[in-house]
Amino acid sequence: MNSIEENLKHILKTVPKEVTLVAVSKTKPVSDLLEAYQAGQRIFGENKIQEMTQKWEEMPKDISWHMIGHVQTNKVKFMAPYVDTIHAVDSFKLLKEVNKQAIKNDRTINCLLQIKIAQEESKFGLNNEEVIDLLNSQEVKSLTNINITGLMGMATFTDNKEQIKNEFNNIKSLFEILKTDHPTLKTLSIGMSGDYQFAIESGSTMVRIGSSIFGERNYSH
Repeated sequence: MNSIEENLKHILKTVPKEVTLVAVSKTKPVSDLLEAYQAGQRIFGENKIQEMTQKWEEMPKDISWHMIGHVQTNKVKFMAPYVDTIHAVDSFKLLKEVNKQAIKNDRTINCLLQIKIAQEESKFGLNNEEVIDLLNSQEVKSLTNINITGLMGMATFTDNKEQIKNEFNNIKSLFEILKTDHPTLKTLSIGMSGDYQFAIESGSTMVRIGSSIFGERNYSH
């Protein structure tokens, strides 16, 4: 079995320099994260705010923490002091709360709008019209302490490679259209351990990779 450092080096060889690697460390102990940190990784993704906050408290302070899971509005205050980017923003209500908590902490927080590209019912996200409305809304423009820096999407969990490619290409097309009116959109966060190569081919600028770095997840955690 390869070490975390070996896995990380291997992944980095397959990810172009201009694509940001978020190491998805959810359910993994701090010792694993520190091994990745010592190998040079500085961006970690978590999906539970409580767990991320504990890790933030214990780990070096030059880490950029990304919240990649679905966010409940009432939990935003716990990560507002330190979170760098929130990936799964899917409502104006959530943007407003992130802005409110960012102001309290005298910070600006980056947000990615989650687009529903998968066929599965369980996936959260906005449709194309909702995203356009949100970006053009005066209320959103008046939020001073958030930066909407891009889009995030999760492909359907399937072995059908054509379907995955189509879903990635759809969000990429939307991203290109939106960028003409909203030049601050620079990040397209698509691609995980199983499909990140397709995502990069489709124009991803950020990939979220967990099990290929840290090994399979322990769900009894």
